Amino acid sequence: MRLFLASYRFGAFADRLAGLVGTPGRVAVIPNACDAWPAAWASAVTSDLKPLQQHGYSPEVFDLRDYVDQPDRLEKHLREFPMVWVRGGNTFVLRAQFARSGADSVLPALLREDALVYAGYSAGACLLGPDLHGLETMDDPAEVLPATGIEPQWDGLGLVDRRLVVHLDSPADPDGESAKMVARCRAEGFPHWALTDDDVVMVDGGRPQLLRG
Repeated sequence: MRLFLASYRFGAFADRLAGLVGTPGRVAVIPNACDAWPAAWASAVTSDLKPLQQHGYSPEVFDLRDYVDQPDRLEKHLREFPMVWVRGGNTFVLRAQFARSGADSVLPALLREDALVYAGYSAGACLLGPDLHGLETMDDPAEVLPATGIEPQWDGLGLVDRRLVVHLDSPADPDGESAKMVARCRAEGFPHWALTDDDVVMVDGGRPQLLRG
């Protein structure tokens, strides 16, 4: 299994992602964490395509809403890509879209098969932990039902065994909610990684490795 989980885009380790992938090629960009914000959706996607292109990748938008209740078709198309890039936004909305499309079962199976690399940041990283509890102070679960038609789900994909707390000491978190979540995790004894926008958790066939930027 190959995972690259960041707080913000590449963190300080774009070279390590390149090492996971090998020769940069096609990338399926999954932008569905932004589905509750239709006015900002297109610009959010564009803001990710350009950095990927600058690093030599060929990004293509891969909208999970096009695959609702079609997991077999989803799997077939994902197999065409050596890497998926799952951007930030609302983690609960992203979780719901993974459920509606079947990506919550298809992608873990492909990753265990080592068919592709999963690169995700912010919501795209938090999704892979054991659960989403604590994220409700940063991402609004109430956005899920209007955006997706289903209720919020609180389980993560469980591909890593710790919660990920992102945007620590970041301009993206002016109210310090990340630091508060870290304090709660510590107080309640939940294993977690606290990531600044330079930090990355990487898996390359073995145990997760925390890379400090």
